[in-house]
Amino acid sequence: MQCKQYSIMKLTAKEEEIMSFFWDKGPLFVRELLACYDNPRPHFNTLSTIVRGLEEKGFLDHKAFGNSHQYFPVISREDFSKSSLKGVIRKYYSSSAFSAVSSLIEEEAISLSDLKKLIAEVERRNS
Repeated sequence: MQCKQYSIMKLTAKEEEIMSFFWDKGPLFVRELLACYDNPRPHFNTLSTIVRGLEEKGFLDHKAFGNSHQYFPVISREDFSKSSLKGVIRKYYSSSAFSAVSSLIEEEAISLSDLKKLIAEVERRNS
């Protein structure tokens, strides 16, 4: 199952939290997902609804075991992160990676040393 192109950027905070459990732990039944939470735990039906929504969006798939479903991620955390970053750059920096990096430099969120490493990496990949 392929992840829909536009769904990648459209995860709520709760959906991202749930996906993190799947990325960290692998395949889970909803009852196992529920056990990942501290008290007060969300309601089983609430989690089940969100998980089915994540499956509809193309982030999860399932294997049936009788009446139970074991869900598993079909998109990696790395692919999600890359896609999310591209979406932020597209949305807030007019698709300009240069503008995004410039903003990080202005906010002192990236050091000169890290910037030099980044330049070296880009040069290495382009040689």
